[in-house]
Amino acid sequence: MNAPIQSADLMPQTVEFKLNDQRVQTYEGESILKAAQRHGVDIPHLCYKDGLRADGNCRACVVEIKGERTLAPSCCRTATAGLEVLVSDRAIKSQKMVLEMLLSDMPDVGYKWNDEGQHGELSDWASRLNVSVRPELRALRREQPACDVSHPAMAVNLDACIQCNRCVRACREEQVNDVIGYAHRGAHSQIVFDLNDEMGNSSCVACGECVQACPTGALMPKTQIGSQVVDKQVDSVCPFCGVGCLLTYNVKDNKIVSVDGRDGPANHNRLCVKGRFGFDYIHSPQRLTVPLIRKVGVPKDPALIGQLNHDAADWSQVFREATWEEALALGAGQLKHLRDTHGKKALAGFGSAKGTNEEAYLFQKLVRTGFGSNNVDHCTRLCHASSVAALLEGVGSAAVSNQVNDVEHAELIFVIGSNPTSNHPVAATWMKNAAKRGAKIVLADPRVTDMGKHAWRTLQFKPDTDVAMINALIHTVIEEGLADEAFIRDRVNNYEALKANVQGYSPEAMAPICGIPAETLREVARAFATAKGAMVLWGMGVSQHVHGTDNARCLIALVSVTGQIGKPGSGLHPLRGQNNVQGASDAGLIPMMYPNYQRVTNKAAHDWFEKFWDTPLDDKPGYTVVEIMGKILADDSDPHKVRGMYIMGENPAMSDPDLNHARHALASLEHLVVQDIFMTETAWLADVVLPATAWPEKTGTVSNTDRMVQLGQQAIDPPGQAKPDLWIIQQIAKRVGLNWNYAGQDSGVAEVYEEMRQAMHAAISGITWERLQRESSVTYPCLTAEDPGEPTVFKEHFATDDGRVHLVPADIIPANERPDNDFPFVLITGRQLEHWHTGSMTRRATVLDAIEPMATASMCVADMQRLKVEAGDVITIASRRGQVTLRVRRDDGTPQGAVFVPFAYYEAAANLMTNAALDPFGKIPEFKYCAVAIHAGGSLAESRGFATC
Repeated sequence: MNAPIQSADLMPQTVEFKLNDQRVQTYEGESILKAAQRHGVDIPHLCYKDGLRADGNCRACVVEIKGERTLAPSCCRTATAGLEVLVSDRAIKSQKMVLEMLLSDMPDVGYKWNDEGQHGELSDWASRLNVSVRPELRALRREQPACDVSHPAMAVNLDACIQCNRCVRACREEQVNDVIGYAHRGAHSQIVFDLNDEMGNSSCVACGECVQACPTGALMPKTQIGSQVVDKQVDSVCPFCGVGCLLTYNVKDNKIVSVDGRDGPANHNRLCVKGRFGFDYIHSPQRLTVPLIRKVGVPKDPALIGQLNHDAADWSQVFREATWEEALALGAGQLKHLRDTHGKKALAGFGSAKGTNEEAYLFQKLVRTGFGSNNVDHCTRLCHASSVAALLEGVGSAAVSNQVNDVEHAELIFVIGSNPTSNHPVAATWMKNAAKRGAKIVLADPRVTDMGKHAWRTLQFKPDTDVAMINALIHTVIEEGLADEAFIRDRVNNYEALKANVQGYSPEAMAPICGIPAETLREVARAFATAKGAMVLWGMGVSQHVHGTDNARCLIALVSVTGQIGKPGSGLHPLRGQNNVQGASDAGLIPMMYPNYQRVTNKAAHDWFEKFWDTPLDDKPGYTVVEIMGKILADDSDPHKVRGMYIMGENPAMSDPDLNHARHALASLEHLVVQDIFMTETAWLADVVLPATAWPEKTGTVSNTDRMVQLGQQAIDPPGQAKPDLWIIQQIAKRVGLNWNYAGQDSGVAEVYEEMRQAMHAAISGITWERLQRESSVTYPCLTAEDPGEPTVFKEHFATDDGRVHLVPADIIPANERPDNDFPFVLITGRQLEHWHTGSMTRRATVLDAIEPMATASMCVADMQRLKVEAGDVITIASRRGQVTLRVRRDDGTPQGAVFVPFAYYEAAANLMTNAALDPFGKIPEFKYCAVAIHAGGSLAESRGFATC
């Protein structure tokens, strides 16, 4: 794990004390237990666990301290200079007594077997100290409580509970979910969930931190009750959100049986419900395992997407099996034919933010050098394209200035347009931890989400009024003399224009527009400007608007005028969505940029890549995701009409706005090749379907939202004839005329990485493949082998041409489509905790699908009463483009006049309704705002479900 180099004056001081009559050195503030471990002295411990606050309640770790009458718990006693500590016979006798008494209450058959016994860490320590239970103690065993298996993922076996409180601390202090507590007294004391509810009926969010903390199996994943012996453990990275949690797969018989959090720099052992329990999608019987070719005469009917069973076995209605040679020859051959017949603009490619950096790099290289144009894009166009546009323009870099856990150093944390507890749960824990330490969280969002419980102030602004609200904050800072004049003088351009622009945006003038009282706006602005460190984190609620770039420009201006950037606990952090959307963008999987955001219109960059790839390159930007759909439907006379596509790991038939239009476009292609792990909605419209590998079946790197390049290792073999994505890309390349020859293991992944490192030398030249194998995670920019990486950037200058931030004033631009009498509600779309984007992975994960099996729409009680519906009733939502029918869920955090719909459910696809209007700069669609009508009732589409593992 990469760690920054500390200067000598920041290194921890050491003190000397005696341990078993030997003089030893320890760090100031370190516990006796930790110091003893570092010097090879093992002291038993059960309530203590690295990462949790020491509690000292089990008394298994007691030691004798010279001059003190009672034994001391070593886990929470600090080693101080001159202390004399003995693991004496007296201490060992006490340790053994504690272990024996705890063992005497254990059930006859345990839940967490290992080589040392059947009660996990308790059996392990008992074996190491040669402890056995006397029959007279066993006869006094407590009355054993019944087990609780009400939760889809976890079993509660309180007969194995030793009341060490590790689960309580993990839940309340690490994850800050406040579900697990400790109730009653004496012999009746026990661990409880909420108000002594069953775990499955409690407010548990299934992060599994308690399971990872439990030493005995009292809390266990249902998939791993019993033997803990596995064939192997493989270190990797979580395949879901952009936080980039490091984890370990536990593998038995070529199947992942459980997942543990690893001490990575982004998560420090923590995981969420998806990372810990969402792994078995890879073992779904619906995996694609053989190449498929569309049967002759079977039409590409978009209407079939909603009618066909989403079971892989059902593909035989539309496709036939093929050999790899036949499928590759047809897939690549037709693409080559279209290119040679209609020109290089006739083809386009969508790569994946779910794959590796190496796959993203090679995919964009294939499109540029093999297809001959820059018509390559991926889902960044649908999430943070406007943020990227504003950041490149303003600060010269599209990545974050500070890492998420830098909120530890912030006095104020401004979270806007993001629901981190659902979308970035582990990142949310760092924010909640900061709030418990006294930091002020400001939640700015049209919806009051779970983060509101921890917020100092909540700014529930009216949807679509971001610019009005942020400009009011900037106005206050300038008007009240709170601007950082020195920072502005030395490091900011265009300040006077910004100052003049916000003169008309006083809080008093903006309050009626954005719905936030003027005094509250002023209070937040003052707190932001005067904080020692203030950090802005935002999500797609900021970016997915026609004014998304302007929203981000305003945030850049806010941190600039206050000097809240370029130092710890301050700065700009767009929380990236997919696990590798940052890395895929860095690697050039976007139509206007080569790797490392070098514009295709920049002659020097263009010439460099022509020479590097030894191929003539197009010097015009390609079309974006939504623009490509329009170009597919262009008239045949259009020389830029797109006729063929290669789509790897993307699902635009679910993720694009105005799905009826997008599906019609995909069905109109003359040739479509889809490479994926499931028969997605997009794959149903393909001519050739190529079965690929899931994340745990490959080796490669990904880059998280914190600018950390991280290595994942292959844990299991792919099913059937599924092939590595990197191999498939190379096979397509060869068949369209490219002479590629990447050698070595895993389809040459190390060789591809090293080529990519040369193309991105200005960011990752110091991160070699060998270094990643050693360290797992390295932060960029990192320019030499000795460089530890730079967690905080812009300390002295920005990445712009003159080293200064470039401010761009922004004015109010209304949404493309406003509510009216026919469509009086506003539709807001987004993700939910258990399901990811289009649901192709998470809805095939048994635990995740069991927790959230059906599509729901969230509304406040006032609107539900107006519609005369109750929670669980069926409603129909319709826009000018499409409609869905689903069940309603009460959520009073959703504002009146709005409805929130997650977009992971094919049977109620939210994007049937969304608007394809684009931000003119980032070319991102307006997912977060369109007008809809809602009425009670309707016919629910059949949900056939995915999770049949």
